[in-house]
Amino acid sequence: MASSNPNIIFIMADDHAAKAISCYGHGINDTPHLDRIAKEGVRLNHCYVTNSICTPSRATILTGVHNHLNLVHTLASKINTRYPNVAGHMRAFGGYRTGIFGKWHLGEGPEHEPSGFDEWAVLRGHGGYFDPELITAEGSHWESGYTTDVVTDRTIEFMDKAKKMGKPFLVMSHHKAPHAPWDPHPRYEHMYKDEIRVPDTFDDDYKNRAQAAAAANMRIKINMTYANLGLVQPPYGDLQGIGSRRNMGPGASGAAEHRLIPFPDDPSKMAPLVDAITGEKFTFKTQHELGRFKYQRFMQRYLRCAQAIDDNVGRILDWLDQEGLAENTLICYTSDQGYFLGEHGWYDKRFLYEESFQMPFLARGPGIPAGTVMDDIVQNHDFAPTWLEFAGVPIPRHYQGDSFLSALRGKAPPQSPDEVAYHRYWMHKDGNNNAYAHYGIRDKRWKLIFWYNMGYNIPGANKGGEDQEWELFDCDNDPMELFNLWGEENSVGKHAAPPLAEVRERMVRLLEAKMAVIGDVPAHPLGLSEAELRERYRGTVGKAKLTQANM
Repeated sequence: MASSNPNIIFIMADDHAAKAISCYGHGINDTPHLDRIAKEGVRLNHCYVTNSICTPSRATILTGVHNHLNLVHTLASKINTRYPNVAGHMRAFGGYRTGIFGKWHLGEGPEHEPSGFDEWAVLRGHGGYFDPELITAEGSHWESGYTTDVVTDRTIEFMDKAKKMGKPFLVMSHHKAPHAPWDPHPRYEHMYKDEIRVPDTFDDDYKNRAQAAAAANMRIKINMTYANLGLVQPPYGDLQGIGSRRNMGPGASGAAEHRLIPFPDDPSKMAPLVDAITGEKFTFKTQHELGRFKYQRFMQRYLRCAQAIDDNVGRILDWLDQEGLAENTLICYTSDQGYFLGEHGWYDKRFLYEESFQMPFLARGPGIPAGTVMDDIVQNHDFAPTWLEFAGVPIPRHYQGDSFLSALRGKAPPQSPDEVAYHRYWMHKDGNNNAYAHYGIRDKRWKLIFWYNMGYNIPGANKGGEDQEWELFDCDNDPMELFNLWGEENSVGKHAAPPLAEVRERMVRLLEAKMAVIGDVPAHPLGLSEAELRERYRGTVGKAKLTQANM
């Protein structure tokens, strides 16, 4: 017999960009089951991550606080199993049966394994796409199948058991997909064979912005690996192994996991690239051809991995219908952060730039009007208090996030124009991506970023010392974030704007107020006017002027 208390299903992908969900309207793929959640519920346009990297984002979702409090700053950090989390709170104070299945990535062993859950079966590290190793309270074992399917199998088994026990449940279904290196199931081989539109900024020259943009090792043209694109690594020998699949998870092939595909000046002289499954060979006459091949190959594999998630979301929606629980269950879908899909020539995430910063978020449940779109700013530390309010469980006072349940239901008052989303990336110059440390805020129109470029001896971060810089973007007139306005007087475009000195002053004050409220220590001097800050941090001042011709 099912419980009369409402259930909560939280499905989270890894690196699933909002643009790769068709209800967001970008037209690059088709995700009918995810679209169904939006059609029968709500789609959020301004959901943002507090730290655009896997481990810290997951810690914030569980704990309801920023990373400077839960101390999960970087990929090298591990969560303390004794730190209170939303699952343990719902189990203790709401009588919920709690479970987590799939990607954990917050550490292993007694000090870091999942706590607060009645059942858990999590992947080791990132996990692989096929035949995953699952860690449970009883030990570890290998399970046959495609990982996205396996995670959903476990999720449905847990829900079925909770229903038979007559208990409400909170279940977290965390997918490895579509994280690199991409290894789609053969059932999706026929999909996305037509050419995918290349983003307008794919050939970005990184002018007019802080040095961090050009320094990042996230370029599809030059930083893609053989493993990412499913290609054989030379020397080829007799091409033994063609047609066989292997576990593509990090660590499965050691250093070879990070071996880069060449991007020479004259690709006609390089060895052919060879498909690891079919043995098909690819040759190129120009860098342009090679760069576009890498993009198309990346997108095909990425979208096919995402398609498995959509199909498995459909399985969960069907199960809810079959069991009569759809009307009494809140189902939420998101990703641990955003992802670049060729914008600025990049893949990966980490930055406060929009494609990385924005998390998709879809929800359906009791009281949520069907087919609605929500433009309020929310962040991942707001998820836990929202679930607790939905379940009627008291929200701990130490949470830094706020429930947005009333907004989901269309009953919240308008947000303040000074509402901002805050982001801090701590992992300065990480070994593979070379992304610089920074923090900043975004309101509905403006985005302010301070590149402080220091590691603070935090595990996973490297020593800093690069010039510190500010960036200011007008997200209405410059949605692709190509022109840093920190040193400009006016923003030119079809949307009128106040003088930029006023904007800078307001955004700096909002940033400092936000840091004070959440208790995060700034790396820039406090209390200086925008003019004083502009004088001290010249950075990219004067390198670009935004004109109507650029729009």
